[in-house]
Amino acid sequence: MTQSTAQAPQQQGPRASSGLPGQRSQDAGVAIDTACRTLGLTTIRGRWEEIAAQALREHSSYSDFLAELLENECEDRDERRKLRRVKEANFPRPKRVEDFDFSKNPNVPPEVVNTLTTMGWVQSGQPLCLIGDSGTGKSHLLIGIGTAIAEAGGRVRCTTAANLVNELAEAADDKQLGRTIKKYGRIDLLCLDELGYVKLDRHGAELLFQIFTEREERHAIAIASNRPFTEWDQTFTDKRLCQAIVDRLTFEAHIIETGTDSFRLAATTAKRKAAMS
Repeated sequence: MTQSTAQAPQQQGPRASSGLPGQRSQDAGVAIDTACRTLGLTTIRGRWEEIAAQALREHSSYSDFLAELLENECEDRDERRKLRRVKEANFPRPKRVEDFDFSKNPNVPPEVVNTLTTMGWVQSGQPLCLIGDSGTGKSHLLIGIGTAIAEAGGRVRCTTAANLVNELAEAADDKQLGRTIKKYGRIDLLCLDELGYVKLDRHGAELLFQIFTEREERHAIAIASNRPFTEWDQTFTDKRLCQAIVDRLTFEAHIIETGTDSFRLAATTAKRKAAMS
């Protein structure tokens, strides 16, 4: 009996080549580049050759090589998402909770602040009130906590009370108030700085009240104010409206009183004394 000497047909298509991508032809490199562009795999497109070379040196399996590629893509996407969320929040300047010097303000409990860098209170729609004089770290904490929430995946928006009231007033003039209120209602965390710095007339207070009502117990709001609650009637001149606003911002709220001693002023004074000595 004669044995057949015919060879098995060669495998066709993309699986025909063997070895890691570093062993493939230049045509394969072009195909990978094109596919990565189409699929939006920015990191894999930029790093597959480097990772392939490393896999060859370490004699990695195909699955290990693929896992390394995908892990790098996921990590970079997560980092880009964090940067995008922080940028969209429109913080006036970069501040992080990690950079806050708790030793200079013993009024601020670090364990409470660190708890507020996680999404739990935001998902529960709880308010945060930072109350204290200028220079005691309110804005730093407001921005730092907001940044942490944005990096955790939350939709955050930061503005001042005056700017928000002006935006709402312009929207009302353009008959877009409802749309603007709904826009702010969809944000996971609204960071409102400088509440109490500018006296609001009844119309301005009513506009701001609509934002608070839209978000009440559904989406979190964090405010920073240089006035204690007992003095808010100097900002919101209508007493009943003032009481309603205080009620909404303090119900199940996290309240941090940063005190009256400005460590920013103390730091400036210390620098001047050091320069004169």
